[in-house]
Amino acid sequence: MATKTVSPPKFSAPSKTEPALDDGGDFSRVLAVDSVPDTGVDIAVRASETECAALAQADGLVAVHDLEASFDVRKQSRTRFKVVGSLRARVTQTCIVSLEPFETLINADIDVDFAASSRPTGQASDPAAFLGGEDPPDPIIDGKIDLGALAAEFLILNLDVYPRKPGVSFEGAEVGGDSPGAKSPFAVLRQRK
Repeated sequence: MATKTVSPPKFSAPSKTEPALDDGGDFSRVLAVDSVPDTGVDIAVRASETECAALAQADGLVAVHDLEASFDVRKQSRTRFKVVGSLRARVTQTCIVSLEPFETLINADIDVDFAASSRPTGQASDPAAFLGGEDPPDPIIDGKIDLGALAAEFLILNLDVYPRKPGVSFEGAEVGGDSPGAKSPFAVLRQRK
C-alpha cells in the first residue's frame, strides 16, 4: 500500500500533481482516482494557516488552529471507492451563554463511499434511491475526490450547534418577560395540589 502526505498548496500556479487552493479560499486536496493503486493509498492532509483562517470565517468560528485528517482510500471497483479515516481539529468557538471564546477539540471518524456519477452534475437524484435507508455514494467529479473538502465537511458536521463553554450554565432566565412571581394561567392549577 502506498502512503503519501499531501502538503498545503504553494501560492503559485498549481500543477497537475499538487493540490490546488480554489478561488474561494477553501481547503482543497484533490485526489485523481485513476492514481489510486489496487492496494489502496493512505493520505494525510493538513490545513495551512491561511486555509485555517478561511475555514474559520466560512464556518462562523473564532478560529481554526489546527486541522489534519488521515484517509485510507480503497478501490472497491473500477468506478467505486471507499474513503475511511479520521479528522482532528482544534477550534475556538463562542459560548452561546457567556459569549466568551473557548477552545474545542474535534475528533471525528470518516467513512464515505464515492462512485462515478452517471448523471450530469447538478441533476437531481431519484427520490426512490433514498428509500433503502442507505446513503447513496458521493459523486466522483471529473475523476477526482476532494479530500480537503471532505475533511472540511466533517469538521462542520461535528461542531456543536450550541457551543457552551465548560462550567458555564444558563441560570435565571425569564421566559416571555414574566417575572417568576407573576400570575400565570397555570398558577391556579399549582394551588390545587
